[in-house]
Amino acid sequence: MEIADIQEARNWLSRLVDRALEGEEIILAREGKPAVRLVPLREGEAPRAGGQWKGKVRIAEDFDELPDDIARAFGIEPE
Repeated sequence: MEIADIQEARNWLSRLVDRALEGEEIILAREGKPAVRLVPLREGEAPRAGGQWKGKVRIAEDFDELPDDIARAFGIEPE
């Protein structure tokens, strides 16, 4: 795995892309902290489609209400 600073990547982008295409993991860092991963696109990969669960999932009316016993377990006094 190669970690390259973004400034360095500007100078060597073509080589880094070639290495990623060969299967090497390339991480670009900003100020010494990993920021992004350079990976090849997969041919024929279609964008994700949504909506497969539409009409199949039901959210309870009290979904956002935290039960008193659980609130106390987290140190929160119930209202």
